[in-house]
Amino acid sequence: MLLSSLLFLQSTSDAALRSRLLEGQRILIRAKRGWVWNQMFVLEEFSGPDPILVGRLHTDLDVGNKNIRYVLAGEGAGTIFAINDKTGDIHAMKRLDREEKAEYTLTAQVINRDTNEPLEPPSEFIIKVQDINDNPPQFIEGPYQGSVPEMSPVGTSVTRVTATDADDPVYGNSAKLVYSILEGQPYFSIDQNSAVIKVALAGMDRELREEYLVVIQAKDMGGHMGGLSGTTTVTITLTDINDNPPKFSKGSYEFTIPEDLGIGKPGGRVKANDRDIGENARSTYSIVGGDERDVFQIITDSPTQEGILSLKKPLDFESKKFYNLTVVATNVRSSTTGVPFLDQAVVKVVVEDADEPPVFTESMYVFEVHENAPITTVIGTVAARDQDAMRSLIRYSIDRHTDLERQFNIHVEDGKITLAKPLDRETDTWHNITVTATEIRNHSQISRAIVAIRVLDINDNAPEFPAEYEAYLCENGKPGQVIQTISAVDKDNPVQGHTFHYRMEILSNPNFTIKNNLDNSISILAKHDSFRRQKQEFYLLPIVVTDDGDPPMSSTNTLTIRVCGCSKDGVVQSCNPEAFVLPIGLSMGALIAILAFIVVLFVTLRRHKNEPLIIKDDEDVRENIIRYDDEGGGEEDTEAFDIATLQNPDGINGFLPRKDIKPDLQFMPRQGHHSGPNGVDVDEFINVRLHEADNDPTAPPYDSIQIYGYEGRGSVAGSLSSLETASSDSDQNYDYLREWGPRFRRLGELYSVGESDRDP
Repeated sequence: MLLSSLLFLQSTSDAALRSRLLEGQRILIRAKRGWVWNQMFVLEEFSGPDPILVGRLHTDLDVGNKNIRYVLAGEGAGTIFAINDKTGDIHAMKRLDREEKAEYTLTAQVINRDTNEPLEPPSEFIIKVQDINDNPPQFIEGPYQGSVPEMSPVGTSVTRVTATDADDPVYGNSAKLVYSILEGQPYFSIDQNSAVIKVALAGMDRELREEYLVVIQAKDMGGHMGGLSGTTTVTITLTDINDNPPKFSKGSYEFTIPEDLGIGKPGGRVKANDRDIGENARSTYSIVGGDERDVFQIITDSPTQEGILSLKKPLDFESKKFYNLTVVATNVRSSTTGVPFLDQAVVKVVVEDADEPPVFTESMYVFEVHENAPITTVIGTVAARDQDAMRSLIRYSIDRHTDLERQFNIHVEDGKITLAKPLDRETDTWHNITVTATEIRNHSQISRAIVAIRVLDINDNAPEFPAEYEAYLCENGKPGQVIQTISAVDKDNPVQGHTFHYRMEILSNPNFTIKNNLDNSISILAKHDSFRRQKQEFYLLPIVVTDDGDPPMSSTNTLTIRVCGCSKDGVVQSCNPEAFVLPIGLSMGALIAILAFIVVLFVTLRRHKNEPLIIKDDEDVRENIIRYDDEGGGEEDTEAFDIATLQNPDGINGFLPRKDIKPDLQFMPRQGHHSGPNGVDVDEFINVRLHEADNDPTAPPYDSIQIYGYEGRGSVAGSLSSLETASSDSDQNYDYLREWGPRFRRLGELYSVGESDRDP
């Protein structure tokens, strides 16, 4: 099959281009069954509405035979490209855009029109879309933002822009771009190839103009006539540098500050303006002259960038009425030259007189006075004066909240503090009061001072024992044994310390003596070893204690010494004299008889105690059974009857004492024994001791008996006890227990078992 091209180059009249395009179409490859044209068709992209002829297919079989048919297959066949099945002409039916698709691969074939059988093998060819300059350059990332420091030198790079062209960069100059500035000269320039924007003018000052709008153009075809172009904008901002010093709005300031202005309170504001911005405009303020007393300070208010003048120390109109201060404002950041930018101004401060409260000569006074000093004694004097020019008179007083007991007075005019009540150092050593000074001309002006009054000690207390001593003396002690060590205390507090002197009130005491331990204490010693409790139970020993004050003070303190029985090691065992009291005048035989009687009595009582506790005498019935016919509601019903009637009648009106436990100890007084004329009355002695044993519950052995007089409460069955009843066990029948319900079933079984186990 022969494919010949009838390509129409409507978009160009270049004969050389037409010849070059047709040259590639004249290559014929002879196939076995015909001619196969394997070639490339080149077709310029177009946008017209009418179809354009791409080429024509022809076969040797087409000699006027109407039975052949041309068919086209492949990319775009039937949609973009169409073939005349009779003539073999191929037309482009739609717009071709190289930027969308650059080439198409198709297949041509001749078939039998009637049978659709192929008459020749298919032939493949390519249609290549040739680019034309139909796309302008575009700035995809625009518009642009850029910045450069102010005062930058010429040639400083600012930013770079980039444009793109969709045309073929290989074929022709359709995609070759050239950049230029349409607006923004003479401040900036652009490299036509690299599109880098640079500073073109030196000395651009941000404070004069901060922002520039630059218009950049990109043109294809190398910038030649007929090329397409696109534009974008670049906003260039000059950034700040510290090229301007701070500047005070005026060279001199004047402030009037009252002398009673508080410490740290603002007294005035100054400000140095800076044309720079941000950190470059920040300044700090300082006082460099005129403040020799270091009274003022100036700090920077960050939000407003003002210098706030305040006080470090109080002002005093009477000592200095005005100040001339030199204030300097300095940039925080260094300048471009490295030299700090600064400016200074003069601040005149006029001190205004204010009505101030009086001032005490001292902030705290310390006075001393002896205790027990007489009333109206002058303790000390306080003084205050008005510092103002008016020199008002002062009135003094005591804050009674600090002197609730009104122990002190003060003279309202001269400030003398006197005693209103006697003072006792042993009660309070220090007294802290507050004294006020008030201006008579202006009562609102009040000052306060603390007065600490120390009470000095005098010897007005006698030494004494710190506690009541009670000493113990062993009967078997040796002469010279230490009975007790005694010391004294004194409420006074002399500077040189205490020294006590001890002596017995009765200097020649026959029983005791004292020994000085040389440490303000003494030891009490026994003079002999014949102390007996039977003879004398205790001794009272008065001791006089004297201090060495001026005048000396003394007191008499009594020591109680109790005579006790001790072990061989000197351990106190008993101090009760009754433990060793024996009947006086009894012979040894009488004592043996008494002891024998006590033994017999003890054995008899012991036997009586071992008898059974349960009394089986039918006549002695101690059981009490209360019967009632009221049908109650069971164990939990306490409303249908009087619960008190179920209790033991003997215990209703009071407490029934138990006799099965040992009673509490109750010591009964024993009467003294009087002997007969001959000194021994054994019969009377035995009767007395027998009476005491019968009436003393603490004397063993004691009787104990169990009493069963109370069966409990809440039982609907009444008493079940057979103790001390008139009938014997054999007469009791417990079969009725089984009829009382499940609660008494177990009880009935127990009693039934008991009956079955009895001996016949």
